[in-house]
Amino acid sequence: MALFQPRDSRAAALWRRCRLHGFLFAITVGLLNVATLVAGDVEWLADVVSGPAMVPDAVRGHFTPLLIDDNGETVRTREEWGHRREEIRRAWFKFLGPMPRDRPPAVYQVLQEDRAGGCVRQLVEYDAEAGQPAQAYLLIPLERPGGRLPAIVALHQTSDAHIEEIAGVKGPEAQHLGLKLAARGFVVFCPRNFLWQDVDNYQEAVARFQTRHPETRGMHKMLFDAMRAVDLVEGLPFVDDERIGCVGHSLGGKEALYLAAFDDRIRAAVASELGMGFTFTNWDAPWYLGPEIHQADFPRNHHELMALIAPRPFLLLAGESGGRGVADGNRSWPYLAAAHPICALYEAPVRIGMYNHGQGHSLPNDAFDRLAEWLDTYLTR
Repeated sequence: MALFQPRDSRAAALWRRCRLHGFLFAITVGLLNVATLVAGDVEWLADVVSGPAMVPDAVRGHFTPLLIDDNGETVRTREEWGHRREEIRRAWFKFLGPMPRDRPPAVYQVLQEDRAGGCVRQLVEYDAEAGQPAQAYLLIPLERPGGRLPAIVALHQTSDAHIEEIAGVKGPEAQHLGLKLAARGFVVFCPRNFLWQDVDNYQEAVARFQTRHPETRGMHKMLFDAMRAVDLVEGLPFVDDERIGCVGHSLGGKEALYLAAFDDRIRAAVASELGMGFTFTNWDAPWYLGPEIHQADFPRNHHELMALIAPRPFLLLAGESGGRGVADGNRSWPYLAAAHPICALYEAPVRIGMYNHGQGHSLPNDAFDRLAEWLDTYLTR
């Protein structure tokens, strides 16, 4: 087995210094000048940021005003929004519960290696939490035209094949997200969700986790582990740590939403069929947020996460076509639209949009093409 120690990063030093409600978080200045990193936009940007003509009624829960702070004052400037943004983050971390203050070194072992789709594909092992090993596939393009490469944290869907599927080892080609993105020149890191990490079922995974962290929700574990993936990938000597994105479908889409919202190192994101509303999918499951989200006085909602992402590019892929069995569609639009005024505070274009392919809870070819072009545009050009 090979041992790899990634290079040090400036974010690593910040992680050691910044602590927020028991959760280390690097506050970077990258969000403030994200517009300077973008050379252009996708040609179809106007189509995805304008919203649907009709938005159906849906149970969406409480929408806390984004531009009214905890003192009831109106937020009018970017500086004031910075304070309001921290209020929202603190409230979410209080709800999600604590995670370890100290993070293990960004070190991994290579367990297996092969070649596929024009890349080196490595099965690697590392510590997610201290003493808690995790595995992932790391896909590295064989061709490197010069300079450091953009990178993607690719988060798998609910599947018995988990990382083997997203890394292209097995399963339907449509779900080989990691392998297909690596073929386009991205370094891709595909971590295994803790629900499949050396356990027999979800309940066992949640029980083990809550034995260590009884006051913490499963979604915070997923977020923490996804951020550990960013730790690993940003330290690779051939990765440009200014060009890291994330992507995921279904379960992976949920993780991508939270990762983009709470990790400013993520510069662009695509989330497919995650279910923006608490009632749209099983957000109340114990491995996500729990039943408290359905209480009448529960004050949090996912429009706040979209506001934390703004003005960074975020694309929601939806599959609604009038039938059942889909997580997102026109009813999801208000969550995204709520964050659009935040972009104006940064004097940045609105790059928070939705593409509804109308083909159900899937990731069809046209949706992948949009996904790939979005990431190509905002991370490579």
